[in-house]
Amino acid sequence: MKNTMKNLTIIAVVVLTTFSFKPIEKVKKEIKVASSKIVWKGYKVTGSHEGTIAIKSAFLTFEDEKLSGGEFVIDMTTISTTDLQGEYKGKLDGHLKSDDFFGVDTHPTAVLIFKDVHATGKNSYTVTGDLTIKGKTNPITFTISIYGSKATAALKVDRLKYDVRYASKSFFDGLKDKVIYDEFDLVADLEF
Repeated sequence: MKNTMKNLTIIAVVVLTTFSFKPIEKVKKEIKVASSKIVWKGYKVTGSHEGTIAIKSAFLTFEDEKLSGGEFVIDMTTISTTDLQGEYKGKLDGHLKSDDFFGVDTHPTAVLIFKDVHATGKNSYTVTGDLTIKGKTNPITFTISIYGSKATAALKVDRLKYDVRYASKSFFDGLKDKVIYDEFDLVADLEF
């Protein structure tokens, strides 16, 4: 009788313990591409240029309301300058789409896949992911902040890792004031 009571007690504890733990809920939230945007900014000796790139598709993954993953597909054919107009805008947009820069005919999309996410505060995270541009994949670390159904991320990209060498002083001598710096910024304002 003692063994039966002991076994029943153990079974009761195991059952109660099993049902008392809530399973981790994983939720995939699609990014609303029409109301989200990515702004780029590139720097050169004599100033800078900036513009936008459209998101083709994207989602963020949450576990128990904390960011745990994500994936972005960027439509590189939409790269456009916003600080120029007319002929100069057309020339720079065309040059950015050419093989000197992003080669969008061959590589129409860029992809970012989150690999590791760490909370750094109540609404902020450090993300390490794989970024693929022009068919080349490299790790990248960046910050993202989430407030309700909105998020903001900031990335600094070294273009040389993706074979974008045009006017880089790392590869070409004598460029003087024609140098374009190797890093460019991406800032994403997202809604999901």
